[in-house]
Amino acid sequence: MPIVRQRYPSNWNEISFAVREAALWRCQHCDRLCFRPGEKPKTLTRSEWTMATLTVHHADFAPENNNFDNLIALCAPCHLALHARTKRSNVSPGQLSLW
Repeated sequence: MPIVRQRYPSNWNEISFAVREAALWRCQHCDRLCFRPGEKPKTLTRSEWTMATLTVHHADFAPENNNFDNLIALCAPCHLALHARTKRSNVSPGQLSLW
């Protein structure tokens, strides 16, 4: 997901890492085991590696709300599908959207 850094706290990387660690690097929707930072196998293509990248979703679609119970670890495909399915996004006005 594209990130507009101004909408996230300065410690977002640490918050995001903690959420993914708590989920044991598994998607909380499809249970796919994802790669930890630095684990990208050299044999994977960029698209294969992206499919196994764990992201953090804001349940209320507000990046400013970083309460732990609002954050969900999702693999990239599940995260994109959720945004497309709900027709909701945290994309700022004027920012390119993929759906």
